Amino acid sequence: MTRAPTQRPGGRSARVQQAVHMAALTLSEQHERGRITVPMIANEAGVTPSTIYRRWGDVNEIFADISIERLRPRIAPRRTGSLRGDLTAWAQDYLEKISTPAGCAALQDVLMSDTSATSPAGSKMFQCAYFSRTQIDTILARWPGSHTVDTDSVIDHVLSPMVYRTLFEPTPFPQQRISELIDRVVR
Repeated sequence: MTRAPTQRPGGRSARVQQAVHMAALTLSEQHERGRITVPMIANEAGVTPSTIYRRWGDVNEIFADISIERLRPRIAPRRTGSLRGDLTAWAQDYLEKISTPAGCAALQDVLMSDTSATSPAGSKMFQCAYFSRTQIDTILARWPGSHTVDTDSVIDHVLSPMVYRTLFEPTPFPQQRISELIDRVVR
């Protein structure tokens, strides 16, 4: 059973999060990432360093938090009129998002986040996986009883190769491969 990730904060907490995110992004335009410190971000955001240490712990966690917001789906997967079409459209959209320099950097930030700092269910990697899983579940729920596809098969045979190739291969993942991967899953 998939549990929902931790809810996004509201009120003052949301304002602090927004200020810290904006400060980190501003500083990343001015400095190499390795030179950015928590005190620099705190000063730019108008908060104390202890606020950042308490909530995020370090600079990597701030950038992972920003990346989770970039990777969070904003709309339901497209409807195309078929299971194969819906999965293909979703996979193409996902690949388009992660294939950009910002998308690839977002995946890298999530991978660099500290999974031991919070419960596994609250980790950035879990949240990222949750986003994909719920999008796939939404598509599969549209087509009950008309297929033998399950969410894990889509993750293992479609999503995983795209993410792996995006992160670790020097050449981009070819869009035309998506149809081949979907065909292996949807019989």
